[in-house]
Amino acid sequence: MKRKVIVIGGGAAGFFSAITCAQASKEVEVTLFEKSSKLLSKVAVSGGGRCNVTHACFDNKILSASYPRGEKQLKSAFSRFTTTDTVNWFESRGVKLKTEADGRMFPKTDDSQTIIDCLMKEAKKAKVTIQTEVGVKDIRPRFDGGFFVELTSGEQMECDKIIVATGGSPKIEGFEWIKKLGHQIVEPVPSLFTFNIPNNPIIELQGIAVDPAKVKIADTKIEFAGPVLVTHWGLSGPAVLKLSSFCARLLAEKEYDFNIQISWLNNKKEDALRQELFNIKAANPTKHIGNLLPVVLPKRLVEFILQKCGINPDKRWADVTKEEIQLLQEHFLYDTYHVQGKTTFKEEFVTCGGVNLDDVDFKTMESKRCKGLHFAGEVLDIDGITGGFNFQAAWTTGFIAGNGVLK
Repeated sequence: MKRKVIVIGGGAAGFFSAITCAQASKEVEVTLFEKSSKLLSKVAVSGGGRCNVTHACFDNKILSASYPRGEKQLKSAFSRFTTTDTVNWFESRGVKLKTEADGRMFPKTDDSQTIIDCLMKEAKKAKVTIQTEVGVKDIRPRFDGGFFVELTSGEQMECDKIIVATGGSPKIEGFEWIKKLGHQIVEPVPSLFTFNIPNNPIIELQGIAVDPAKVKIADTKIEFAGPVLVTHWGLSGPAVLKLSSFCARLLAEKEYDFNIQISWLNNKKEDALRQELFNIKAANPTKHIGNLLPVVLPKRLVEFILQKCGINPDKRWADVTKEEIQLLQEHFLYDTYHVQGKTTFKEEFVTCGGVNLDDVDFKTMESKRCKGLHFAGEVLDIDGITGGFNFQAAWTTGFIAGNGVLK
């Protein structure tokens, strides 16, 4: 008789674990339950509908450092299935990937449906049974091993192993049924979000991008450099998103009300900038300051900073005072903004929080609290920065869980 494995969740981690398990052994019968009517919904919207499959980082130590939560555990997990394995897995199934300048990897078709079709095809080929609009209401371990499972449809069934890949939840109540099985749950808070700066004139510069700029949480040493984008609600771009990810709990504690400092010139030092400004003043006394500044920034941003400093762009350098040079230096290197609120990054909802990683054996993704129960994906207290890292964690933990239930 075949062993029965149930996978709960029809996202990237659920599909990958189901396919891995079913392909690894003909002695198992794999059933995947998805409570909604849609399968692989995050895959569909990722990367603006192109699906950011993974990141072209092939050093596991550097790769694992891209996860504010889960770095230590994933460093070990990546030795079993890493970015190279992901690329090989998809390409061996006819899905060619490409790498963009920032390291993100997409299917060459630039269409997430390519990834969805591949996963659906592999699941069908592996004879995975898929049921949508069917959730799991309750799980009860059997005394002799295995589980009783109650579905939201009212159906009762039994199985030998379970893989939970239900994704993140915005509220801790979403993990209550897992907590009942003895697991510690780390309270979820949002990760990967942009910064709202309401009623600030900078939003009039929407569409302007600076790469690289450096963004820092005021009164901390936490900062990230990279592209910064001005939007109609505030600030976005990789530097902001990285900051939101690594500071997810700190910013939640601050109730998303805090100050940030931006160096529009990234790592430019105070002394160097001051000297450049005084050199220009000495060499070009009759030139207008608005036409001659030692910075490579969008013109609208330069005009905006001059306005913040109260300096007329038609002012001659000969008339620029030491105090005005000091103001320019401060706004180019330490421009300060008051953040009030956040906006979810595109359609992708990422949380930090979930099943405590101390409760999981990362060699098999099996629960240390409930034998036969395995986890994969964002249901765990694991999350990565933007750029394909969250999908890579899903493929890796799904692969390990899919094989782990066979041991």
